[in-house]
Amino acid sequence: MTEIPLTITEAGEAIRAGKLTSLELTEACLERADYLDGRLGVFITRMTDTALAAAKQADADFAAGVDRGPLQGIPIGVKDIIATKDAPTTAQSMVLDPAWGEGQDAPVVARLREAGAVIVGKTSTMEFAIGMPDASKPFPVPRNPWNPETWPGGSSSGSGAGVAAGLFLGALGTDTGGSVRIPAAFCGITGMKQTHGLVPKAGCAPLGYSLDHIGPMTRSARDAAAMLQVMAGYDAADATCVDVEVPDYLAALDGSVAGMRIGVERAHHT
Repeated sequence: MTEIPLTITEAGEAIRAGKLTSLELTEACLERADYLDGRLGVFITRMTDTALAAAKQADADFAAGVDRGPLQGIPIGVKDIIATKDAPTTAQSMVLDPAWGEGQDAPVVARLREAGAVIVGKTSTMEFAIGMPDASKPFPVPRNPWNPETWPGGSSSGSGAGVAAGLFLGALGTDTGGSVRIPAAFCGITGMKQTHGLVPKAGCAPLGYSLDHIGPMTRSARDAAAMLQVMAGYDAADATCVDVEVPDYLAALDGSVAGMRIGVERAHHT
């Protein structure tokens, strides 16, 4: 089984140094999925053909001197309640209209593609992103890669487990009441529920529209910043999306914390 760079940042550096291609990286992730996903239940839909085509395009862009930023050529998973134009969206439910979201990308997915990311598949969740795993349904039961006898947390289960297992280097999750943060904690990765309205949630099957967030799931804070940089920004399709300037999150990682005020929760809130 092929070993791959652990982070988006490391993979990007290797690609730009000529030590690795996006195609090689994507093939390595897909090979790991062949080996591990039968036990981990990460994917609802694997998008092998379109992923390989996107990886080849990323390599061709690099060769032509086109660099779209840190996500170019990087394999990314998408939680299966977020619409993708080239794969069905099930919300892991038997009642959702199969035509829901058909033929279109959610704005956040479109932004990832525009940044050169390679979408490798749709990841497992709970039905409509709430509840617990249910083995009676015709969907894989997600498992924690650190111990497959245990749960990876939810509801962004496949996104968290897949990042931890190296089946992709980053993923989209959604969080209403902990659904990014819980699997991030259970799987030992970085997950972020950012300010509401910063990232458009159009094209995402809603659980609680005024509470839903689409957030990045990665192996490091720097990788989360790289994803959020692409994901954030106004989109009129989301009535709760805020039209504000998106700061440079990567630059802010190396800035000073002097003068910052830190809020500490004294009670349990989501």
